[in-house]
Amino acid sequence: MTLTANRTDRLEPLLRRLTGDEKHLPSANSTLDVLWVLYDRILRISPESVDAPDRDRFLLSKGHGPAAYYAVLAAKGFIPVEWLDDLGGWDSPLGHHPDRIRIPGVEIGTGSLGHGLGIGVGVALGLRAQGLLGTRTFVLLGDAELDEGSNHEAIAYAAAIRLPLTAIVIDNQSATHGWPGGIPARFPDWVVSVVDGRDRDQIERALARRHHDRPNLVVATVEPKWS
Repeated sequence: MTLTANRTDRLEPLLRRLTGDEKHLPSANSTLDVLWVLYDRILRISPESVDAPDRDRFLLSKGHGPAAYYAVLAAKGFIPVEWLDDLGGWDSPLGHHPDRIRIPGVEIGTGSLGHGLGIGVGVALGLRAQGLLGTRTFVLLGDAELDEGSNHEAIAYAAAIRLPLTAIVIDNQSATHGWPGGIPARFPDWVVSVVDGRDRDQIERALARRHHDRPNLVVATVEPKWS
C-alpha cells in the first residue's frame, strides 16, 4: 500500500504490512482519519476494557476493506502487529470482513452492507435501558450503504425515540443513486455536522459534541487519493 505524501504518522508502516485486498484500498483509505480520531481521541475503550459493560461501542458498518481498521487496532494495542502480515490467511484472525469472535475490540461482524446502523440503534437502546447513560455508541457507514432501505427505518426510529447515537457517514460520492439535498437530507431530525474527512481536528470537534436527547450525524467528506 502507498499512502498520500502527507500521511506520515505511524499508521503508514502498519498499512503497508496488509496485502491481498488491494481492490478495497480506496474504501480503507477513506476511513483512516476518522478511525484514528475515534480510537486516539474519542472512544472510552482500551485493550484492557474490551469487555467492560460501560465501554463506548464502535460498530464498523462499512465492513468492506477493513485494512485501516486493523491498522488502527494494531497501533492502539488491541491486536498484535504481526497479525497484519497475514490478512485473509486460512487460519488468520483477520478476515476480509471483521470477525467479532476472533478480533479483540470488534463489536460486530460486518461486510454485508446496510445492517450496521440498525444494530447500532439496538445497542444504544439497550445501553439506555440498562441505565448506562454515559456510554456512547458510534456507527461508521459508507455513503453507498444508504441505498439499503433498512437504514431508513433505523434513521427514522432513532429520531422518533430521541436516541443519543452517533452515525458517521464517509461521503466519497460512491452512492449509486445520490439524494436531493445530500446526505444530511436523509437524516431528518438528527443533529448534523459536515466535516473534512482528512482534517482530524474537525473530526474530533464534531465527534466530541454530545446531544443526550438527539441522534447525531457526522458527514466526513473524502476524496480518496493514492500515489
